[in-house]
Amino acid sequence: MTCALDVEETARALERYRRRAGGLILAGLATVALAGGLGAVFADTWPRGAVTLPLALGIVSLIGGAASLFGARRMRRTLGAGTWSAHPAATVGGKGHATSLVLRAPDGPETWPLAAVATRQRYELVRPGPDGVLWWCGDPRVGGVLAPPGGGALIWAKPLRGERVRRRIVARAEAQGLLHRPAPMQPQRPEAEPGPAVVQEPTVVQDPSLSTGPRPPVSGPTYAVLAAHAQRQAEPPGKAPRPEADVREVPWWRVRSLRRIAGVPSVLIALGFCAALGAVALTGPSERDLPKLYFAGAVSLAGLVFSGYRMLTAGRPTVRVLTRAATTFTPVPRRYVLLYDPHGGGPVLVFFSMHGGLDDVPEGVLPLVPPGPPKHPRRGLPALPVGPAGLHGWRDLTRDGDAFVVPWIDGRPLWPAGPYQEAGGKGFPALLDRLAPPVEAHTSTSSSSKPRIT
Repeated sequence: MTCALDVEETARALERYRRRAGGLILAGLATVALAGGLGAVFADTWPRGAVTLPLALGIVSLIGGAASLFGARRMRRTLGAGTWSAHPAATVGGKGHATSLVLRAPDGPETWPLAAVATRQRYELVRPGPDGVLWWCGDPRVGGVLAPPGGGALIWAKPLRGERVRRRIVARAEAQGLLHRPAPMQPQRPEAEPGPAVVQEPTVVQDPSLSTGPRPPVSGPTYAVLAAHAQRQAEPPGKAPRPEADVREVPWWRVRSLRRIAGVPSVLIALGFCAALGAVALTGPSERDLPKLYFAGAVSLAGLVFSGYRMLTAGRPTVRVLTRAATTFTPVPRRYVLLYDPHGGGPVLVFFSMHGGLDDVPEGVLPLVPPGPPKHPRRGLPALPVGPAGLHGWRDLTRDGDAFVVPWIDGRPLWPAGPYQEAGGKGFPALLDRLAPPVEAHTSTSSSSKPRIT
């Protein structure tokens, strides 16, 4: 790899970022033109302030698009002139620096306190987990590009200013164990291509004690490696979620989490706005307020149509498939390891043979829908990072042949965010490396090393 842009995922992510910036600029121009046209046509009948809201929205969109386009060009220059390097990373929250983070040099105790120049939503796409790793390209004294392992989502980061602030942020990162984390494998170094993993049929559980032949060579991270990684990522169990109806006994629309997956709350919110605006219209508003009321009504109605369409075409079919999978009989017992995807921080279950050992390789991976509310998305996940699970499903398949499976853990289902990905499939080794990035066996940071802040 001669530069970071040679990574295919990075090039695609930068192109998406540039197109999004162009879309904001076009939307802003269209909105400003529409507001100007409406103001000119209805200048004699509409009050002067009737076009203020769409005009303001257009200007904001133009400014945001221009800033994003400038950021895309800056990232392109940096990515084209440097290479990716993998670093242990820790997020440090706090007033005024909610998106602050600290990177540690991969070959020593040097630390780089940085501030992400991104919205909270974009920052969440690259937020490192409790045992996180981030890719970096740039100069920590000036700024550079951050990405999750693989070079997907991209954000710009700049050095924090103020010596006291920098020392405080670094001290909080050290308290999270940043200096003692193993050094991740560097992306520009050639790695051995993982061999094919041993795939076991989902309905067969074989006791390894009955096997008399030689065991196949272990390929990729083992149960011991991923379980240790899950233990490092584990957080203290929070407040137990509020019990919900059993999907085996009631229709899906009576299960709170399935209603959320189907998109029912969005439809109800949009319907509530439409009803409220209709009630205001019945009170006989003044002619001065009519344009604003029409605009708000059009936006609410568009939201209702869009959310209803998504619920009927995507949400409802999805929950019907999940309901069929969750209510099948004869679950397949498996061991699970709970990890968190660095691309967005979503929970992921990695499954192993129920009666295997520490050297077993994964049989499959299943991304999960975070069961908790937006402020506490991990609430409702299994209390233990490893344990037994019962897999239900294998009745519905995608076009690629992947099955929909619902795991039951501790007597309740966890709803998947996608189909079950079996070992040996395309991209499976890369997915495991993303969930638990490989580390350099010969590199470690001594506890007696004194960190140096750059």
